[in-house]
Amino acid sequence: MATQLVTLLTTLLSHYRRHPGQLAMLLLGLWVASALWSGVQAINASAKESYARAEALFTTGLDRLERLDGGPLTRDDFLALRRQGLPVSPLLEGELTAPDGTRLTLIGIDPLTLPGDSAFATAGSTVELTGFLSPPWQTRLAPDTLPSLGLDGDGARGATPRLAAGRLPPLSLAPSLPPLSLAPSLPPHTLVMDIAAAATLLESGETLSRLVSAPGALAAAPPGLALTRATTLVSPGQLTQSFHLNLTALALLALIVGLFIVQAALGLALEQRLAMLRTLRAIGVSGRALVAGLALELVLLGIVGALAGIAGGVWLARALLPDVAATLGSLYGAGVGVELRLPWHYWVGGLAVTLGGLLLAGAGVLWRAARLSVLDLGRAQAWRAGHLRQLRRMALTGAGIAALGLALWAWLARQPAGEGLAAGFALMAALLLMGALWLPPLLAVSLAGLGRLARRRPLAQWALADLELQLPRLSLALMALLIALSASLGVNSMVGGFRLTFLEWLDQRLVADLYLDPPAERFAEVHAWLGERPEVAERLVTRHGESTLLAVEAEGASRPLSRPVSLFGLTPGERLTPTWPLLATRTGREAAWAALREGDAFINEQLAVAEDIAPGDRLTLATPDGRATLAVAAVYPDYGNPRGEVLLAAPVLGARFATPADSVGIVLAPGADAEALGAALADEFALGRDALRDQGEVKRIATGIFERTFTITRALNALTLAVAALALLASLLALAAERRRHLAPLWALGVPRRRLLGVQLAQLGGTALAVGLVAVPLGIAITWGLVAVINVAAFGWRLPLHLFPGEITLTLATAMAVALAAAALPTLRLWRTPPRALLAEEAG
Repeated sequence: MATQLVTLLTTLLSHYRRHPGQLAMLLLGLWVASALWSGVQAINASAKESYARAEALFTTGLDRLERLDGGPLTRDDFLALRRQGLPVSPLLEGELTAPDGTRLTLIGIDPLTLPGDSAFATAGSTVELTGFLSPPWQTRLAPDTLPSLGLDGDGARGATPRLAAGRLPPLSLAPSLPPLSLAPSLPPHTLVMDIAAAATLLESGETLSRLVSAPGALAAAPPGLALTRATTLVSPGQLTQSFHLNLTALALLALIVGLFIVQAALGLALEQRLAMLRTLRAIGVSGRALVAGLALELVLLGIVGALAGIAGGVWLARALLPDVAATLGSLYGAGVGVELRLPWHYWVGGLAVTLGGLLLAGAGVLWRAARLSVLDLGRAQAWRAGHLRQLRRMALTGAGIAALGLALWAWLARQPAGEGLAAGFALMAALLLMGALWLPPLLAVSLAGLGRLARRRPLAQWALADLELQLPRLSLALMALLIALSASLGVNSMVGGFRLTFLEWLDQRLVADLYLDPPAERFAEVHAWLGERPEVAERLVTRHGESTLLAVEAEGASRPLSRPVSLFGLTPGERLTPTWPLLATRTGREAAWAALREGDAFINEQLAVAEDIAPGDRLTLATPDGRATLAVAAVYPDYGNPRGEVLLAAPVLGARFATPADSVGIVLAPGADAEALGAALADEFALGRDALRDQGEVKRIATGIFERTFTITRALNALTLAVAALALLASLLALAAERRRHLAPLWALGVPRRRLLGVQLAQLGGTALAVGLVAVPLGIAITWGLVAVINVAAFGWRLPLHLFPGEITLTLATAMAVALAAAALPTLRLWRTPPRALLAEEAG
């Protein structure tokens, strides 16, 4: 039995020796589909491994103590509290710049007083404590931080790489780090050392960044200090979940489009082997054995394509991971290593997904082969006999999926805002699948109608009839093109709308000419000095803090909560209030700003969506002295912020929540010289150049972060379009020989080859244009779903819907370009085929 199966498999595979192009297209489809899917999964797996290491720093977070007046803590403060019996530990934080430009977070700890279950205290516990505490000390770091220092994993212990000078004041680095010791549990780009070594390296003297204690160890804050509970920290894995879900959705789309290539190649290969299958059945091979042989062929080809795809996916992930790391670091502050760390289930999962997709793509072919009789196997027309029935089934199935999509939309409309992310992706998938299934019936009806209109133009009528005959084989490639074009239009419109809205939002919020971050201990002095300068028209002080939202009262009913929120205080000056965007107010814009000055609050859209809060509701927030109740006067957009935020007037925030002032926006008087003011500040207060930033620089940095955010989206989008082009090329190459036989009689009747080539290009170009016209409304629907459903559920805020005529035109042009590029090679072959060869093919 095994010998017979091997013989059968060898016979089936012999087809690809005669048609190597089909084998190449089949393996190419598997390789591309698997590579895109595996590459994104490798990125996600590596990022999640980094989150797992950083998770300990968040989930076992520490309560923090800081001074109410905003001044720096010192070693004397720590010693005084320890003498009082309070279980506090000092922390010193700073930032270094590695030789390759990577920012490294330096954390100095006292392992003797730090809580024992903290990730800082346990990281690298295999190192002797005496070596960590005494000169020359030791630097604990994760292995994937070594490349930033110009090192690899070999001989890391004892190395002393030199670092470039820090770019953020007031850091000034010593010439070298203490000897390195690997601690795999630490996050990337994090250095941990004894606080004495860190103080020497950072030249911080007696200053501390903060005092920490075990969660709940302190019942209340000591006098003069503010206590921030560890519950206000947010896991990076939670913040980035929607980002990775979007990447996975794009990769799945690319996988599906790639499988269209596979299914088209399989269908063609099986159709061309009809005579072989008839012979095998005639000599006694059972239908079951024949299907088993075809299935085994699929598995063997799938393993080869999947392994090649996984290898390609690893390469793709290595190329894209730095941009992903930069995006996640900019958006969420989540450190992600740039070295791939792939678990065993990644390799198994990639192979399983590819093989599963291959078997799904080939299931229809196997089913058709199992049901055809021996006599039908000899007639190629048998494969097309049921095409009309298939079109009707596709139309009915598309209608059923459309009904399912409407049901999902109705269900989502009744859900609270910010929920239903999985259902939103299901709705997007239903839209794409509905459009793909309706495309072949729509094209068939259109071709039949155009054929009736072209009765008096024989060549045009022949071209339409010929195209209708080829439609069964082109359908899969055209469906793949439709999906890719619709997704491309949707994603590009969403990104373009986001960019337009984001830049407009920056212009509205960044109204000061200069932004100054003076040292906390000299803030009052700098602020007073600015008030005496004639070139300063306004000083817009800002404050930042954290709190916990304890309750929301709406229409007399109170809902208890325990949600961490950010606090932001601003100065509602004359330059700021006219431009600051507001989405909803209680009694109008002017009344909202007046209420803010009197002590009411604004909230960002993220918090309003997540907790269903509207202007007029009342919030109860935790304060250092107990609780504070605030009325909500307005809701404002806050693009890119993953957290809920409560905005107050800066004086109110300082008085109620004891938050120190941390920066000031400087509005210059007409004709004032910004450079002269910056030089005067530097001379008077010895401020570093990074302490003062102009508006243009802030916008440039913010725009750069935005552009990096969508690097991966654009890359996957372009790759998906490339896969769709390959699908169309594969189908056209497969049809090339048969089409030459169809064109030979026309040439023999006197139609010039130049005109035949024009007809062929017009056929495919017209079909691609029709696909593009269908893709436009489908892409607009996808855009709506992305901005109104996916974005709200994933990030908590909604984008306005923007449609760009340029993107629509580009979609139609891309459809035409893809089709004509795919037709170029078969057309060139036809042009180079001599007339005698055309007649020979017709005779054959």
